[in-house]
Amino acid sequence: MTKRHVDVRWLLALAAGMTLLGSAPSRAQSNDGLDLSIELVDPKVLRVCADPRNLPFSNEKGEGFENKLAEFFAAKLQKKVDYTFFPQATGFVRMTLGSHRCDVIMGFPQGDDLVQSTSPYYRTSYAIVTKPGSDLADVTTLEDAKLKGKHIGIVAGTPPATNMALAGLMTTAKPYPLMIDTRVDSSAEAMINDLKSGEIDAGVLWGPMAGYYAKQASPQLHVTPLVGETSGPKLIYRIAMGVRGADQNWRRQLNKLIQENQGEINKILLDFGVPLLDEGNHLITAEAAAKSSP
Repeated sequence: MTKRHVDVRWLLALAAGMTLLGSAPSRAQSNDGLDLSIELVDPKVLRVCADPRNLPFSNEKGEGFENKLAEFFAAKLQKKVDYTFFPQATGFVRMTLGSHRCDVIMGFPQGDDLVQSTSPYYRTSYAIVTKPGSDLADVTTLEDAKLKGKHIGIVAGTPPATNMALAGLMTTAKPYPLMIDTRVDSSAEAMINDLKSGEIDAGVLWGPMAGYYAKQASPQLHVTPLVGETSGPKLIYRIAMGVRGADQNWRRQLNKLIQENQGEINKILLDFGVPLLDEGNHLITAEAAAKSSP
């Protein structure tokens, strides 16, 4: 029997301010082990909690941007990297960080009470992906009248699906499954392939996925962060690292590294096509990232 699960990257919010793992039962289970009074962080090894097959974030081969960030942080800490792999689904925190099998989740929405968050190290949003030269290339919001009657790809149940419903776009939309077997399927990749073939006119994806797959396409696809929505769930998020509630010194150490190395962090993210937003919702460019590096 194949295992099907909901990737927490897809459903960052069930509604404004609520994350995928936000149901009461999963919170009660997943907080087990996170509030012990003693710090149990390995002094010699950066023990990372990660998904084994979840590009562009992480995989067992170390090819994701969270893998690269882990290597970067480990070098700064003069530690080696070790992983505890577990699918990013309900129970992920409990089976990894909460079980003291690892000490940090490299990417987690800031403010989620499943973990204690570090300072956020990037800010991004859901995005609309179009072909270069498309008449939809200048669309910046799902409320744009140009989208009426168009075939738009959307992962069912994700926050922008609500925005699309409010804009009357779902009757001609193409939904992609939220629950998949990630060993063999990728809704993001399927959506991008349909966009390239012309089966859909545009696709709406979580920004890091949109940027990653758009950058791999030839010619590269156009990615526009959805920062102008006036109704529906929020589509912009700050992403931090997650640690146990008791690990205050560890959190401070990571915060210091984030503050001192933000430029290098941005460069790694931009290399993977992640659309980075400043606090004014403007895109952070590679040139700006280079200037902010030491």
